[in-house]
Amino acid sequence: MRQAAATLAVALLVALAAPIAAQPSLDEAFAAFWNAADRVQAASAAESIVRLAPSFDDALQRLRKGRSYSTAVATGVVRASHEMGGRTFAYSLDVPPAYKPGVRYQLRFQLHGGIGRPDATLRGSGAIGALAGAEQIYVLPASWSQAPWWGPAQIENLEIILDKVKRSYNIDENRVAVSGVSDGGTGVYYVGMRDTTPYASFLPLNGFIMILANPSLGIREELSPNNLRNKPFFVVNGGRDQLYPTSIVDPYVRHLQSGVALTYLPQPEAQHNTAWWPEVKDSFERFVHDHPRDPHPATLTWESDQAEARAHWLRIDRLRPRGVEEPLPDLNEMASRTSPNFGVRAEGMRITAVIKGSNAEALGLLPGDIVDSVNGRVIPDGVPLLDLLETIDAGTRLTLKVKRDASAVELAGTFEPKSTVNTVSLFRRYRSSGRVDLVREGNTVRATTRGVAAFTLLLSPDVFDFTKPVTVVADGRTVFEGLVKKDVGTLMRWAARDNDRTMLFGVELPVSVR
Repeated sequence: MRQAAATLAVALLVALAAPIAAQPSLDEAFAAFWNAADRVQAASAAESIVRLAPSFDDALQRLRKGRSYSTAVATGVVRASHEMGGRTFAYSLDVPPAYKPGVRYQLRFQLHGGIGRPDATLRGSGAIGALAGAEQIYVLPASWSQAPWWGPAQIENLEIILDKVKRSYNIDENRVAVSGVSDGGTGVYYVGMRDTTPYASFLPLNGFIMILANPSLGIREELSPNNLRNKPFFVVNGGRDQLYPTSIVDPYVRHLQSGVALTYLPQPEAQHNTAWWPEVKDSFERFVHDHPRDPHPATLTWESDQAEARAHWLRIDRLRPRGVEEPLPDLNEMASRTSPNFGVRAEGMRITAVIKGSNAEALGLLPGDIVDSVNGRVIPDGVPLLDLLETIDAGTRLTLKVKRDASAVELAGTFEPKSTVNTVSLFRRYRSSGRVDLVREGNTVRATTRGVAAFTLLLSPDVFDFTKPVTVVADGRTVFEGLVKKDVGTLMRWAARDNDRTMLFGVELPVSVR
């Protein structure tokens, strides 16, 4: 025992004599944060900053100022790559020779065409070439048959590349545009539907959104044209394009224009090339210049089939089965033809919605009713109610037997449908999705939801006054009203994730929807 006690005493003396590792200063901790090679290192450095307990306003001011950029960076064509999922994703930068670290530069992603090749290497010299426009930094990533533009891997690839570039070059976070030609142009539509937060505008050239509906591509993730509402589009197609002539593209562009800020410059004599670029270049660059990103947009729409889906200051956390609410305006539904409309929406024989003032409402149908028979005819399994009603002439006496809760109800009247426009779905729905539409006015947020059980609002001190109460109204019901507490941990966590001086969040506000 005495020997053990002596050993312990010696160990304690040695420990006391050893130098204590000095805790980094706040300046040193922020230097490590800015020098982080990627988001993982930045998140670790952010935790070190939080442990030092700086004031929220001090941390916010440092984040707004951002890192110091070096003059010792490569210019001209810079070839690079990164590893992801066991694959190498190559890309090149085309940096102005006169790059100045004190200037915030516009950045354009340029997505190439012809992605069916198995070769994953970069195309050409790596320079922007004939599609050069205003002075800016160009990023030319690679796509190939195993990593097409229309896949989750490329969404992540573009974000990783952007994060890496912003750590070395002074990028204007609110002037990052995505453009592409042919397959690259089609890929621009995909990116806009899957990831809107980092980008200011989308410019598809000689692409076609409906290629993404081709089953042979194997796309199974949600493609929602409603997500295109968030950012402006600049679209060019050729009248003599051998693949996607304007005669095919025009109806879909006009449809998107009903909900998307979309500028369309068809080129009547153009084929599937960019010979028109010299005439269009100035309009293209003026469009990009005139449409910087708003990092905290006052209106926002996001639809997803996955939880943890995020757009700017909104994150969808949990989905739920769709109810019988009135549907929201849906860009996935495109007008096709005119036909009689009874006034219901139905899934098979189950009524999901009844239009006010319609023939169906006059007969007494209610959401949730299940139609068992029409004029004494029992409905076979698998026959959609709406298809059956199309076989009945207007003016016909109509008797419906329906199940309502635990009761059987008989409804009678005259079939008097109104002439309405039918729609077709642009993209197939493989699973249920959720959608949130946000409108912010001062410290009040109004949310309209469909198929969402919970979401989180990310509140920025740039648009919310944290000294005053915040009010959140979801689907007409006030779900939160009160003061919120700004938090350095939240601020640093999202700063590490976004690497963005202009989009900073001080509060995470969870919202549950009944």
